[in-house]
Amino acid sequence: MQHHLIVSFGKEKEFEFKFTGGASAEEARQWFDHEFTVLECDVATPTGKILAVDRILSVAKYAGENRFRDQPVWAEQFAKYTAAILGRELIKVDVEHYSIGY
Repeated sequence: MQHHLIVSFGKEKEFEFKFTGGASAEEARQWFDHEFTVLECDVATPTGKILAVDRILSVAKYAGENRFRDQPVWAEQFAKYTAAILGRELIKVDVEHYSIGY
């Protein structure tokens, strides 16, 4: 499957990834769990349960624009694992508005 992922931190602050294949959903979950902990992400949810989309958005937010720009290997991992969890060909992670679109 061909994937196209865009991570946006606002106008003219977008990072685009195109790739084929990816990782397993379990590998992706483990990677996001690790990054969520390392980045000390904090998500307030009414149920207390953190969903996969919350982890993806929080990791992007706490990692920040600079990490996507300065650490391309990490950014590619983020893209690959996001695609593995969400299972979509086209994904937009809008960090500024804290939303994910397909």
